[in-house]
Amino acid sequence: MNSGTPRLSEVARHLIQPAGIVSTAWPKVRDTCANLGWGFDNWQDGAGRLILALDAEGLYAADTIVISIPRQVGKTYLIGAIVFALALIIPGLTVIWTAHRFKTARETFDSMKAMARTDKCWPHIRDISDSHGDEGIFLHNGSRILFGARENGFGLGFTGVGILILDEAQRVTEKAMDDLIPTMNTVKNPLLFMMGTPPRPTDPGEVFTMQRQDALDSVSSTWADEDNPSVHGVGTELSLFIEFSADADAELDDRDQLRKANPSYPHRTGERAIRRMRKMLSDDAFRREGFGIWPKVSVHLAIIRDGQWRKLFGAGPDDDVAPDALGVDMSHGMDISVGAAWIDGPTAHVEEVWAGSDVAAAIDWIAKTAGRRIPVVIDDLSPAAQMIPGLKARKVTVIRSTARYMAKGCLLFQTRGKAGTVTHAGQESVTNALKGARRRPIAEAGGWGYDRRDSTAIIHPLVAVTLALAGATEKHRPARDSTRSGRRGGVL
Repeated sequence: MNSGTPRLSEVARHLIQPAGIVSTAWPKVRDTCANLGWGFDNWQDGAGRLILALDAEGLYAADTIVISIPRQVGKTYLIGAIVFALALIIPGLTVIWTAHRFKTARETFDSMKAMARTDKCWPHIRDISDSHGDEGIFLHNGSRILFGARENGFGLGFTGVGILILDEAQRVTEKAMDDLIPTMNTVKNPLLFMMGTPPRPTDPGEVFTMQRQDALDSVSSTWADEDNPSVHGVGTELSLFIEFSADADAELDDRDQLRKANPSYPHRTGERAIRRMRKMLSDDAFRREGFGIWPKVSVHLAIIRDGQWRKLFGAGPDDDVAPDALGVDMSHGMDISVGAAWIDGPTAHVEEVWAGSDVAAAIDWIAKTAGRRIPVVIDDLSPAAQMIPGLKARKVTVIRSTARYMAKGCLLFQTRGKAGTVTHAGQESVTNALKGARRRPIAEAGGWGYDRRDSTAIIHPLVAVTLALAGATEKHRPARDSTRSGRRGGVL
């Protein structure tokens, strides 16, 4: 072990370990690696201890290992060495190493072949298959390490998988998880690795992002409120989370920041390799893949998770109770949604109360329902803003939503959803809009709103109820000159 290198706790920005650790299988694995001629830096030694930590029953304390790590740090070497050692220690072990694309899977396979062909490791190898689609390393004791690309369906149909590695985890989809996780069901003590860099906005990064959020939320519920402050501690989930990253506002040519993100620089990953990566990648790509920096506002985070949303279903107030505010939004296709919100003490309720495409009919309905006292909130940048003059001509109290107002409303909606202090009527239109909603940065200080730029995303019912909730929160005295709630109801 290279004792002159930093410890894991000194270089990891986030280090969330599982509860219940009583011992670790790492010393035996480390000794096996030493016999093969492989050593580790201090941070790798610390990671190995936690990856192979055991609970009181002798099972892995973390059945899921999630690692957010830049390129050129040495993850393939560390995980590859652990995998080789476990394959030697546990006869008949099946390891599946998957990447999103075949090119990445092949590169990993080539690296592992080089490790297998070293003088001390090669006597344990029975065969190496280079056949396209059947890449694998086979040991004399019946263990096997297989490589393939998820985009080609690799991994489907396997059973008894003891170690499943999901490389390029930023591109792991829910379908891939559904396909691959069952391969471990018959194994008593399996290990799942998810390793990757922060996802691009175009990546299907929801799974990896939520794994990260779960880990950080299990220790601190405020981690996302600032510039990703460091979080170390014990979580409540059966998972280990390790993140290496530079500061959120790092200058991309700052070598001190590079050392924060990459503990292998400069003693193992040299300056030339970093310069080459910097030259080949755009600034945004280098922030993610060279510095490991996650965005302040991630498009991949669910506004409110499906399971939590289902728990928030509620009947709401009686039909003759007027809403405290209405919100109006219009889609790119000129479909209109009117949302309503009711405040009752600490609890709020939201519903879509009118939907259609006739602007004149919408104005007429809103004017009759709102009267002069129920505020109607419309975003200035929405196509629905065309309705503002007509509503004002009918003496309706219209609140014009700005970017700051929208950011406040979106955060309010999410905060109440997570806290369980908002209910909804289970309407399919609102539920589907929530499922399809993505975030985009707006205003300052990490504010965000729903992303309207994708014309195929139907989010206007969600925008409508969010604006209504913001309006009702600001003025929550029940209006008495209107009892026309116009509620539509619905079911999940």
